[in-house]
Amino acid sequence: MKIKTILITQPEPATIKSPYSELAESTSVKIDFKPFTQIEGVTAREFRQTRIHINEYTAILFNSRTAIDHFFRIAQELRVTIPDSLKYFCNSESTAFYLQKYIVYRKRKIFHANGSIIDLLDIMKKHKEERFLVPLSDIHSQEIPRLLEKGGYNFTTAILYRTICSDLQDLKDINYDILVFFSPSGIKSLLQNFPDFKQNDTKIACFGTSTAQAVREAGLTLNIEAPTPEAPSMTMALEQYIKNMNKSK
Repeated sequence: MKIKTILITQPEPATIKSPYSELAESTSVKIDFKPFTQIEGVTAREFRQTRIHINEYTAILFNSRTAIDHFFRIAQELRVTIPDSLKYFCNSESTAFYLQKYIVYRKRKIFHANGSIIDLLDIMKKHKEERFLVPLSDIHSQEIPRLLEKGGYNFTTAILYRTICSDLQDLKDINYDILVFFSPSGIKSLLQNFPDFKQNDTKIACFGTSTAQAVREAGLTLNIEAPTPEAPSMTMALEQYIKNMNKSK
């Protein structure tokens, strides 16, 4: 089957030039975007009920920009002043740089890894006396809490936002050659919106092991998986698959 259309189950990139626009150009494939999930922040009232007091923590671990946004949103809604002494530990450099939206970056104690939680924990070893707050979504991997507990860190997880299924009825059908997913909640949204979905000749691509597991648990066939040593990004995995499928067609 020749690949002609792809649906990315995320919002369209804000910039005109993106890896997906380059993919569309290099493969002559039509790429559409439709977020299958939405983020909804917990209310200040809900957060108060957790009895978590932000200023009791001396360090915070961020694994996404979304976590940063909702941490500072909650702090503002609760009128909590974030002390200059708070230490920030981020899973990647890009996540760390995103802090500039809320704080004076050069005046804070900020540490970052290369995208790996294992590498971040290596950095945190020198700061084991800290009390860590870990903002998360209601749907999250247990890897971070498990590794922090195993490492003997003093930490508390805080659910600051929820991942909810989008209403996809305006999509009418999902007649695409490839559907691309980035989280288990995306698979949940697919089946919730289209309970009679049949994969047939549609190929499914996913990013991450937890998403791959969700695909298989849903009884679907996983055709394209990233990251891999050969394809560390989703666009690279798609490009390799498309060129292989289309070369002799």
